[in-house]
Amino acid sequence: MDALLIVDVQNDFLPGGSLPVPEGDKIIPVINALQPRFKHNIATKDWHPANHGSFASNHPGHQVGEVITLNGLEQILWPDHCVKGSPGAEFSPLLNQGLIQKVIFKGSDPAVDSYSAFFDNGRRIQTELHNYLRIKGIKRLYVTGLAADVCVYFTVKDALELGYETFLITDATKGVNLQPDDTEKAFEDMKNRGAKLIRSEEI
Repeated sequence: MDALLIVDVQNDFLPGGSLPVPEGDKIIPVINALQPRFKHNIATKDWHPANHGSFASNHPGHQVGEVITLNGLEQILWPDHCVKGSPGAEFSPLLNQGLIQKVIFKGSDPAVDSYSAFFDNGRRIQTELHNYLRIKGIKRLYVTGLAADVCVYFTVKDALELGYETFLITDATKGVNLQPDDTEKAFEDMKNRGAKLIRSEEI
């Protein structure tokens, strides 16, 4: 059984949001066109409390982009984003939400960030995703969304480690690129770990 996984297509990650992925909106028509081809469409949401430890605003004297230690883990400080209940945390209105059967929330613990759709960054707590996929008998994941070099990257790595046959749809993701080649490096690493990199027209 196959599923389409749509990672964090939320207003704050799109142009005009607080943590925009350049051209992130360009992937939405591709994702919308893919959804009818899948029986299972699952979407994730970053869903942070306002006091989240990854927000630079919660660390006086520190700036966005600085790296700190948060509960024993290396943590990049981000602008406030996807605060639960805020407009920035909602899915883009351009995203077809009518075919999404399940929404997975992540990043709700203020003490640890959660890039992957499966685990927090310390791999201490699982989201609902792995259990949901097992219940539905899903073995193959087709991953899309934002951002290619952060949440999509960590999600694909965990999917492979958990034993899913994992496809990354390269024209349905975009990267933040804090460094200019971050997305390219992420693609290469995902491929080396066993992910199959395909384009939407191949499905």
